[in-house]
Amino acid sequence: MANNSFKEVFLKAHNTYRAHHSAPNMSYNSELCDAAQKWANNLLGKKTLMHSDTKDGENIFYSSSSAAVTPTGKEAVENWYSEIKNYNFKSPGFRSGTGHFTQVVWKGSTELGVGVASSGRKVFVVGQYRSAGNMNSPGYFQQNVLPKVAGSNNIIPESPNPGSGSTPGETKMICCILL
Repeated sequence: MANNSFKEVFLKAHNTYRAHHSAPNMSYNSELCDAAQKWANNLLGKKTLMHSDTKDGENIFYSSSSAAVTPTGKEAVENWYSEIKNYNFKSPGFRSGTGHFTQVVWKGSTELGVGVASSGRKVFVVGQYRSAGNMNSPGYFQQNVLPKVAGSNNIIPESPNPGSGSTPGETKMICCILL
């Protein structure tokens, strides 16, 4: 379950990246947090990576290691945002390998939920977004995935409990949903 420290860093990471793209800050929605937590628990129980049947936007992050996994709240968001390298702002729209990034910065998404489930060596992080991003209708990507503001940087607030970096034997996977 996402503790307060995790949730605080997770939200700050989203809002920091969103500010780089002129998107408004997000706030937590308890209904989305409950649904995201339920789904994260389900994924851990089934030991599988798949999407829920939510009508909201959803990003999923999975990490496993031979050593203990201690998520910080920013690791999943950093992985999702890293897809910016694959996004073409001159030809906006959905493309494989960009859906996590576009959901994180989607201007029309203003509410966020997070769930975390861990067995100690495996962790699933589920982010749910309202309104859902990645709406593949004409003009939606141009209106919601804005270019980076000049002079912005990618510094994400440090976790109060640092130390979750890559570990030998670690595996990371991410998954998103397109509506």
